[in-house]
Amino acid sequence: MDDVFVRLAPLPTSTQEMVAPCADGYNVYIADWLDDQHRIAAYEHALRHIQNDDFAKSDVQQIEEECHAES
Repeated sequence: MDDVFVRLAPLPTSTQEMVAPCADGYNVYIADWLDDQHRIAAYEHALRHIQNDDFAKSDVQQIEEECHAES
């Protein structure tokens, strides 16, 4: 797996995490308003997207359904 850079960020309340590919791997942004338990869950969710190579897919609904089915 490529490098994963994790950052706390002031995300909207509707977004717990975001993943963005970058030159060296992936940036994972975790909502700074989450408590520690939910930050860990959000990070694990982001890793599943990376491991599943979801950035090569186009159907966002299907991506989220598959990702949530694995948890």
